[in-house]
Amino acid sequence: MELRPYQSQAKAAVFEQWAGGKQKTLVVLPTGTGKTVVFAKIAEDCVRSGGRVLILAHRGELLDQAADKIKTATGLRCAVEKAEQRCKDSWFRITVGSVQTLMREKRLSGFPKDYFSEIIIDEAHHCISDSYQKILGHFDSAKVLGVTATPDRGDMKNLGQVFESLAYEYTMTRAIQEGYLCPIQAVTIPLKLDLTGVSTQAGDFKAGDIDTALDPYLHQIAEEMRKYCLDRKTVVFLPLIKTSQKFRGILNSKGFRAAEVNGNSADRADILEDFDKGKYNVLCNSMLLTEGWDCPSVDCVIVLRPTKVRSLYCQMVGRGTRLCEGKDHLLLLDFLWHTERHELCRPAHLICENPNVIEKMTERLADAGCPMDLEDVEREATEDVVAQREEALAKQLEEMKKRKRKLVDPLQFEMSIQSEDLSDYVPAFGWEMAPPSLKQVQALEKAGIFPDEIGNAGKAAKLLDRLEKRRDAGLTTPKQIRFLEGKGFQHVGTWPFETAKKMIDRIAANGWKVPHNIDPTTYSEV
Repeated sequence: MELRPYQSQAKAAVFEQWAGGKQKTLVVLPTGTGKTVVFAKIAEDCVRSGGRVLILAHRGELLDQAADKIKTATGLRCAVEKAEQRCKDSWFRITVGSVQTLMREKRLSGFPKDYFSEIIIDEAHHCISDSYQKILGHFDSAKVLGVTATPDRGDMKNLGQVFESLAYEYTMTRAIQEGYLCPIQAVTIPLKLDLTGVSTQAGDFKAGDIDTALDPYLHQIAEEMRKYCLDRKTVVFLPLIKTSQKFRGILNSKGFRAAEVNGNSADRADILEDFDKGKYNVLCNSMLLTEGWDCPSVDCVIVLRPTKVRSLYCQMVGRGTRLCEGKDHLLLLDFLWHTERHELCRPAHLICENPNVIEKMTERLADAGCPMDLEDVEREATEDVVAQREEALAKQLEEMKKRKRKLVDPLQFEMSIQSEDLSDYVPAFGWEMAPPSLKQVQALEKAGIFPDEIGNAGKAAKLLDRLEKRRDAGLTTPKQIRFLEGKGFQHVGTWPFETAKKMIDRIAANGWKVPHNIDPTTYSEV
């Protein structure tokens, strides 16, 4: 099986991290982009180098899926460590293991601490739990790879306590742009669902409270679905099994062919197969289908289990982002969830992390009243936010002129070079959260950046790396940016070094005044 370019890059990045001394590293790939294939190929290379690999997961379906994919992708078979099945008597070098089984002291103590050379954790956002940590603590010399779908920043901070680095990240936006996932169109339904009375539990909205808040709206939601979903293959996520079963009945009374599955469904496999074949056009579930289930023909997703956890939201929507013949986009139905809190995940969170852009996107979708392509909405919202930032920056620059500071404010530098990854940066790993080192501060000052407003080592490292790459590319220095933008020129950060130098020389020759035939506000270096 030939890897896609981003899969090859992810694989290479993992081995680079391990070779560089990072024992525990992370790969982030959105749902539907083949993360199982990536770690299958990594496991294959480890085995060929003489290693023994353990693949950990918290559900039986994920273990079966991993074993099947490894066999398909590499031809290698897997041993199983789960319940009565044991791997120590097998000559297979890859083991798929159940966390619930391996965490037991009697089971774990039967393995030498160096039995596995590499451990791969599927759905790695679960690995913060004590059960995973107990296993990792036993096999403490093993190299560790965690694989997960797009996490939110809170997840990344938690994962940063376990993993030492992020080896590779592939975003949903990039996957859509490169044709590996289908585009998403979102529509906000003008139906207000009140969540103000919903409490939180373990960091997310409490399912029982959501159920109570949702129940009065189920018939209205079904009516709204008739406008959009009658000719689509739809998956609906609900908070509780009883609500899922009730909603199935309501949908069938409205003319849908709806089915329901849950963890207790004896005929679950048959229902999923019938849905895949088209016997049903709506599948209701109570959070059962967030992991380990693929049905590429799904072209509509409805999340009636609001969440604050971005990784969970991405997993739900990800059930419909896979490519399929005859499917040109996924339709995502969103509702006007009324809440006093602002951490609720919305469609904008799927492709954007900037809170200001997310807010603008959510407003635009609510005002539109019709399906809109998320990438188009993000582009328009970003333009609005950038315009607002530039207006605020202009005021800040005026204040800076009065202070006559010789060094460039980091925000001015980031805006000038048009770098969102710097301005939106949030540290995730432990070393990133530490204050900038003396060496970093001195290097930034030498480069012309005012270091006092850089709050952590991760941001300082990113800035220094960007400065080095800009030097190699022959782009403007921070000091050139400060001088020319102080004279009114725009986005000097995008200019070549030589162009800026020539302009400064002309201004110097003109008594340090901009020549009368040049308008800085409209000047282009092209």
